[in-house]
Order: sequence, then structure tokens, then C-alpha cells
Amino acid sequence: MAFDVARVRAAYPALTEGFAHFDGAGGTQTAAVVVEAVAGAMRAATGNRSTAFLPGRRALDLVAGARAAVADLLGAQPSGVVLGPSATALTYTLARTLGAGWRPGDEVVVSRLDHDANVRPWVQAAQASGATVRWAEFDPATGELPAGQYADLVTERTRLVAVTAGSNAIGTVPDVAAIAKTAHAAGALVCVDGVHSVPHGPTDLASLGADFLVTSAYKWSGPHLAAMVADPARWEVLRPAKLVPSADAVPDRFEYGTPSFPLLAGVTAAVDHLAGLDPEATGDRRERARAGLAAAQAHEEAVFDRLLAGLADRPFVTVYGSPARRCPTVSFRVAGAAPAHTAAALGEAGLCLSHGDYYAYEYFEGMGLRGSGGAVRASVYHYNTVDEVDRLLAELDRLAGPGGRMIR
Repeated sequence: MAFDVARVRAAYPALTEGFAHFDGAGGTQTAAVVVEAVAGAMRAATGNRSTAFLPGRRALDLVAGARAAVADLLGAQPSGVVLGPSATALTYTLARTLGAGWRPGDEVVVSRLDHDANVRPWVQAAQASGATVRWAEFDPATGELPAGQYADLVTERTRLVAVTAGSNAIGTVPDVAAIAKTAHAAGALVCVDGVHSVPHGPTDLASLGADFLVTSAYKWSGPHLAAMVADPARWEVLRPAKLVPSADAVPDRFEYGTPSFPLLAGVTAAVDHLAGLDPEATGDRRERARAGLAAAQAHEEAVFDRLLAGLADRPFVTVYGSPARRCPTVSFRVAGAAPAHTAAALGEAGLCLSHGDYYAYEYFEGMGLRGSGGAVRASVYHYNTVDEVDRLLAELDRLAGPGGRMIR
């Protein structure tokens, strides 16, 4: 069955404003069912978690519901789902917890392709413990992260390998399973940043070989909350810094303070929304979510192919990276214009694109682009259309002018 993008777009109230959103890598628009779930939870009587009264039990149900939904999305167990305010915050919590057990001579491997949220927490934890940081390098021409280099980077002293499942800058999809296999053979743990990959296709914790996998709900139509998943047994052996009277059970011991119960309702609704992207899908929510994301992925790839081809056809556009496998994300620059100027000019025409380094600090530093403003990023989500791509390309042509340089 063809992906019914008109039906899907109707589920997003914000799209009626007329903007073309190519900024999903920085956060997608919110599905109506998510908005309604959050509002419904705020309208209902909800207390702090308690079994003594109904509003307290509602809070317990909202937490349990969000854990179950994320588990279905990622192929995890609900008792292995840690919820938190952001992927960055959750990664810092894990890094501080693991880092407390590292010693001088231990090693950590990070990647220069990653978002800084899966780099700096590990670098800083290593510095605090005296551990050594080793760097996996990307190919500057293609943007690939060769998995073979990990055979030299990972040693018997490696304690953790941190790697992205999808570059938020240029879309590269590394061979995470191969990297994890190398890490595990040496006894190292693997933390995978799935923030940019999870929205763009089915995800399975075990298939990736991830010991820890983090995702952000606002990148897949949900609210601003995040989750990190692992085997519950993996969490059991870790002891994070925490308040003395706060819960000591897994996964609660990793969650600081009282959560936003209404936003947790939104997380569950967002997964339900993804599970409904393919109306002919059957089975449980896990199976339907995988089918829905697979259908969305095929649609996104077709739209993205049109975008990539169009950018490549324009001599005044420089595209960065050409990875063989990628999420539908591309960074580019227009001749004669700073990225901020390009993004602002497109924004005036109702086209929403990010600019700068989008926290992919090491990538843009390595490419020598940070000092000159980074790049412009276009990312495709399942509500984007070929018509929107054509609108973007036409606007680039208009702004470039006859000489192929941006009109100031």
C-alpha cells in the first residue's frame, strides 16, 4: 500500500500554518493525539505517585504506560526504560555513574561523527577518572565512520564505546552492530545515540548490539522527554548518585525528581501514533510500530532522494558527505552566503531549516567549517512531501539569482 502522506499530515495541527518543516532533526511537529493526551492528563486529577488514592494511581499508570510504549518502540523491556528530561541529561547520568568506576589506564572510545551529547559526557567522565579517550574518525570525503578502525581503537582496557546510530549532521548510519561486536569481544560496553535514527525506521536494541540506547520523544512526534533503555540486569549493577529517600529500585533510581506526568502521557500517545502510520498493519503495538516506521521510512527515502538530486544539480550548492547508508538528513552551503543568511532567507519564504553546527561539534570542527558558521541542514520527516522539496529547490534558485550566488 502506498504511504498516504495526506492522511498523515492531517494528524499534525501545526502543518496548517503553511510552513515547510525541514527541521525535524532538531525536533518534529507534534501529532494531535499527543497534544490531546497531554491536555487530557492535565485536565484530570493527578497526584504524585501513590497507591493510596486514585489521582496517585493515575500517576503510576502514566509512568508505567510510557515505559511500556518506549519498550515497544525499541524492542526493550519496560523495566529497563529510564525516563528523563533529555538525551543529554540521561547520558550525563550514565557517564557519571560508569565513570565513577573507571581508573587511570582505562579507555573510552568516542566518535568525531557524533552529536556532542554522546561525546562530551564521556570525555569529561574520563578526565575525572584519569581514563584515556580514544577517537574514532570519520572519512571527510564521504562522511562514513569506518567500522574497521575499531579493531585498533578497542583494547582490553576499553570500558565503553560511544557511537551514533545516525548522524544528526549528515545522516550517516554507521555499522553499529559491527562496532558493538568488536567492543563486546574486548569486554567493553556500548552506548548508542539513537536520537536521530529512531524516528526514521524500525529500531531493535538487540540487533544494534547496544548495551544502552537513548532516544528523544520530540524527534518522533512526541513531547520534550527522553528515554534510555538497557537490559534491566545492566541497570541493576549500577549505583548512581541519588537522594537517600528516593526510590532505589530499577529503573526508578536513575530518574531524578518528580516526572512530568502529562508529558509521559504524550510519550505513550506518540508511540501509538507511530504504530498507526500503516493503517493495514496488524499485531501488537511493537509489530505495528515497526510496520508504521518501515512504511514511513520508504516514503522519507523517496522524498529525500528528490532533495539530494536537486541539491546535486545546483552548482552553487556544496553538499557535505555522501554516506552509503543515511538517515534523510543533509548539510549544505550556498556559494557566497553564510549559513545563517541562507537559513534566514529561506525562513522568510516559510521554509524551516537549521543552520550552524547543531551540536555536531567534532564533525564541523574536523571539516573546518565551525569558524565560518557551519552549514545549513535539511532533514526529511514522514510528513514532508515532494512538493515541499520542489518548493525548497525553487526558493534556492530564486535566492541564488542568475549568477548562482545568494542575493543579499
